[in-house]
Amino acid sequence: MRQTSKTVSVAPASEGFIAVAVLWILGALSVLVSIYAVYVINTAPAFATYDERLKAEALVSAALELTAYKQQSTSAISGPTRGQFSFRLDQANIVVEFCSEAARIDLNTAPKPLLVGLFLTLGARPEDAELYTNRVIGWRTAPSTGQDSEAAAYRMARLGYQPRGGKFPHINELGLVRDLPLSLVERALPFVTVYSGRAQVNVLDAPPEVVAALPGMTQDRLNAFLVQRRVSPENAKSMLPAAAQQYASFEGSKALRVTVKVTFDNGHTENAEVVVLPFEDGDQPFAVLSWHDARTEMFTENRL
Repeated sequence: MRQTSKTVSVAPASEGFIAVAVLWILGALSVLVSIYAVYVINTAPAFATYDERLKAEALVSAALELTAYKQQSTSAISGPTRGQFSFRLDQANIVVEFCSEAARIDLNTAPKPLLVGLFLTLGARPEDAELYTNRVIGWRTAPSTGQDSEAAAYRMARLGYQPRGGKFPHINELGLVRDLPLSLVERALPFVTVYSGRAQVNVLDAPPEVVAALPGMTQDRLNAFLVQRRVSPENAKSMLPAAAQQYASFEGSKALRVTVKVTFDNGHTENAEVVVLPFEDGDQPFAVLSWHDARTEMFTENRL
């Protein structure tokens, strides 16, 4: 009986190790691919939002340029003190409203009766309105050569800072003025500015709260004025009491407050409120004095 011999080949150990290593690498790559896929899914909306923000900023800039152009082209002497328009660009609808800063009370140039009237309109008691106005005037007034009583009062109150002794650079600084309640400051901010440069307010554009701040205004006089302003603006000033005449004006200021609402086709909206100073000539159509949106708060040094 003859035996048949069989040859059995055995794979080297190194080949098995390589196979295992390849499997581990493939597994690691699959994990990395999964992680990257999750990253892309999670970051894609963020990139899309960032892209929309960039587009919105460019569209707001376009709206400001159109506003400056309208100011230049409407009249060779003076552009409109207020207005609105809309346009469509880059898959978005843009609505623009602009108004002269003279429609607000300037913290740096407003006379005392106008500031007192504003605080009274916003609910302050007469004696408190007088006090608050004195504090505002003390903040913006340069110290005299003698003893500075205003600065001494701030030291006594241990506030950790001194009154500016100069112009308000921004309306938010009103919150630093001694004795003013923050709740009152918040109510006052929509009606004040530092970019008008005028002692009077434009009563044709001013909101009712600003008109009500004029000396001698009563509720009945205010209502009558608002009706006259709507139906016959050219005769509206005659409805003001004599005490209010010197604080009222029909003229605008150089600076404009522009509100821009950008609505993309996907429903996303962006809003901005910008104060600009249009130029009549030169390469630059305007200068940005203040820019506020959901992510940005910027203002320049007040030189008006």
